[in-house]
Amino acid sequence: MASENPFRSILKTLEKPDGGEFGNYYSLPALNDSRIDKLPYSIRILLESAIRNCDEFQVKSKDVEKILDWENTSPKQVEIPFKPARVLLQDFTGVPAVVDLACMRDAMNNLGGDSNKINPLVPVDLVIDHSVQVDVARSENAVQANMELEFQRNNERFAFLKWGSNAFDNMLVVPPGSGIVHQVNLEYLARVVFNTNGLLYPDSVVGTDSHTTMIDGLGVAGWGVGGIEAEATMLGQPMSMVLPGVVGFKLTGKLRDGMTATDLVLTVTQMLRKHGVVGKFVEFYGEGMRELSLADRATIANMSPEYGATMGFFPVDHVTLQYLKLTGRSDETVSMIEAYLRANKMFVDYSEPESKTVYSSNLELNLEDVEPCISGPKRPHDRVPLKEMKADWHSCLDNRVGFKGFAVPKEAQSKAVEFNFNGTPAQLRHGDVVIAAITSCTNTSNPSVMLGAALVAKKACDLGLEVKPWIKTSLAPGSGVVTKYLAKSGLQKYLNQLGFSIVGYGCTTCIGNSGDIHEAVASAIVDNDLVASAVLSGNRNFEGRVHPLTRANYLASPPLVVAYALAGTVDIDFETEPIGTGKDGKQIFFRDIWPSSKEVAEVVQASVLPDMFKATYEAITKGNSMWNELSVASGTLYEWDPKSTYIHEPPYFKGMTMSPPGAHGVKDAYCLLNFGDSITTDHISPAGSIHKDSPAAKYLMERGVDRRDFNSYGSRRGNDEIMARGTFANIRIVNKHLKGEVGPKTIHIPSGEKLSVFDAAMKYRNEGRDTIILAGAEYGSGSSRDWAAKGPMLLGVKAVISKSFERIHRSNLVGMGIIPLCFKTGEDAETLGLTGEELYTIDLPSNVSEIKPGQDVTVVTNNGKSFTCTLRFDTEVELAYFNHGGILQYVIRNLIKQ
Repeated sequence: MASENPFRSILKTLEKPDGGEFGNYYSLPALNDSRIDKLPYSIRILLESAIRNCDEFQVKSKDVEKILDWENTSPKQVEIPFKPARVLLQDFTGVPAVVDLACMRDAMNNLGGDSNKINPLVPVDLVIDHSVQVDVARSENAVQANMELEFQRNNERFAFLKWGSNAFDNMLVVPPGSGIVHQVNLEYLARVVFNTNGLLYPDSVVGTDSHTTMIDGLGVAGWGVGGIEAEATMLGQPMSMVLPGVVGFKLTGKLRDGMTATDLVLTVTQMLRKHGVVGKFVEFYGEGMRELSLADRATIANMSPEYGATMGFFPVDHVTLQYLKLTGRSDETVSMIEAYLRANKMFVDYSEPESKTVYSSNLELNLEDVEPCISGPKRPHDRVPLKEMKADWHSCLDNRVGFKGFAVPKEAQSKAVEFNFNGTPAQLRHGDVVIAAITSCTNTSNPSVMLGAALVAKKACDLGLEVKPWIKTSLAPGSGVVTKYLAKSGLQKYLNQLGFSIVGYGCTTCIGNSGDIHEAVASAIVDNDLVASAVLSGNRNFEGRVHPLTRANYLASPPLVVAYALAGTVDIDFETEPIGTGKDGKQIFFRDIWPSSKEVAEVVQASVLPDMFKATYEAITKGNSMWNELSVASGTLYEWDPKSTYIHEPPYFKGMTMSPPGAHGVKDAYCLLNFGDSITTDHISPAGSIHKDSPAAKYLMERGVDRRDFNSYGSRRGNDEIMARGTFANIRIVNKHLKGEVGPKTIHIPSGEKLSVFDAAMKYRNEGRDTIILAGAEYGSGSSRDWAAKGPMLLGVKAVISKSFERIHRSNLVGMGIIPLCFKTGEDAETLGLTGEELYTIDLPSNVSEIKPGQDVTVVTNNGKSFTCTLRFDTEVELAYFNHGGILQYVIRNLIKQ
């Protein structure tokens, strides 16, 4: 069991400059270990956490030594425990997390334990930002109208979250209409340094949203985890992680005139994807950092999931301190942060000699080399320089169907489709923009690109340009601060004039909450098989995510979103072709509406003020009238309503006893689904609309829910019955069992019947058959989505065999007791001649002590094939979860024993 911290001797007092004390802290310099000066700053945060939490039980002295010896240990994939300082949730992932906590309280009760032990032991902040949809756009009243619809649809979920904020200690719920979780984290929630009862330590956070990494731009170590891991962290369990390598990314020079943070982040994303940074930290340094505003750093850190890194970390320096003051943090707080980080070798001062930091590998970018670009049409790392966009678009039309191809026959590429829009004749072609959205935490937290977009709008309006009325335009800021500085600048009216009225404060289009496009436009696309485009300032553009009818989706800076909305198509060369015709009949070009960096900087300087941040966040804690009027039950145990289609008691702990079920192999399992590469969590567990012919729709209609009230899968994540039916329900999913047909069906192999995935899984279950999944590379990439593991578990999937896994998804599968296996390098289902129609047996001992992390496992089929896979239980702790039937069961049994 736990014992006293062996590092108490290095506990020092931090003095205030004018006398008095800030508090005590574990001093890294007091270790007198020369290795500390070579450690990347991000690793120093892991080191301090291990020292502070060392109890020789959850965290041991040998773990501290592993981190100190990072230069030698990190290439060896050693395992360390990490205890983050806090947890961040948004409502899509937060609702199932609170459902699980409520359900765990019931399980504790049923097993005779103390249900109040199920309580967050670290601060938990939950921001409701994923529920607002763009139902109403291009209207001065859009914010209010969309919020009223949001509350109508989500009343039950919101009441449940409000119950949770009262029933659980340490839980703050930020109400709807406040902003996007990562921007609220950056501007308000982040502490940078904690002072808890007189003990100082670095802020660190894990969040149930993969873009939690945005906070790395503020020098706070943070990354996305599955909801399942977050729940364990809340309950005091250390996170088990592999000590990561750190890629040093040196920035030099400064951005050229007119370049944006979005151009920079798309360039960095492509470079890091090419370098290979999955499972690693990336740490930025170099003299180019002085030229990079905090908002620009946060933009780069935000897209860590898109370049594959666990973190994109920017250590704290003077730029960070200036930002903390700008956002209304007190002088006393900023003084404490600087004093602590300097005393503990965690502050970068450019006036001092460059540090001796050692990195696992190095990259360099001269900021002057960044050029205007966008990314798409289907992946964030497929960067296209703006000057090559027209040629790239035409090659995408020509190419066979794939990440860069739509296979449109040559003779059909230039067809123009006539349709009628509100009584006016209109035309659509391949590549025409039907959605243009300034959206997403990646960009709306950055005043330079937001005010840059407003300046583009002003110049366009002054010249007499307009946006076609059938393009769905929207502006969804990540916090109320944006509204304040747009108003102060006097530029919001120009955005409104072009249709970019504010529609709400939340994720909106970036997560597929884009709302419907006009019926006439939708019919023209569907009836004529047009490849329509969306241009958004988001961070993800996977097929089927933004909107079911936009097959081409491009990520662009907010000012470029406005430019493409004005052009009305992605099939344009901005250098040589006019963007439109002005009021005097003169052709207007891109260069005529693009602001200089100096113009943007002047507006930012005059419009973005500290008082705006203070006023915005003082108002947030008071809530809004709709939130405050929600009535909720009191009591620490939740009263489940069996008729609810939003909140349902999940079956994870039914029949649970104090004895772990033990390890197991898989015998004679059928392959439920046979996939190729890049199956995302959007494919596995879609967040968007519920299709009218899906098993989930059938379930809802049987319970009297009208089609217009289906809401989205994301909003119904508190109901396991719907989420199980929504697993693999993405309309664009490609399953090899269907021989080329696209859609959420599969073949029930014994009968040859084509069924929905859910119906096939239930048929196998009724026959007493286990199932597995075959997949290619990057299985589970995209959003950190625990339902992408919970759903398959509820369908009876026992193992996934793939070429490789995305980091968070693999750990989620482990957390739900599903066995992750990887084919050996150079092998996959095709090279091994597997059709997916065989029966699969995976040989694992029933005694967990006979299994080793990463060992070889033999898989045998009923037609005589045998092949070896790598078992992707990566740590001893993960094997313990497997032995217990999952991480939550492990936590409950441990809490009862304590």
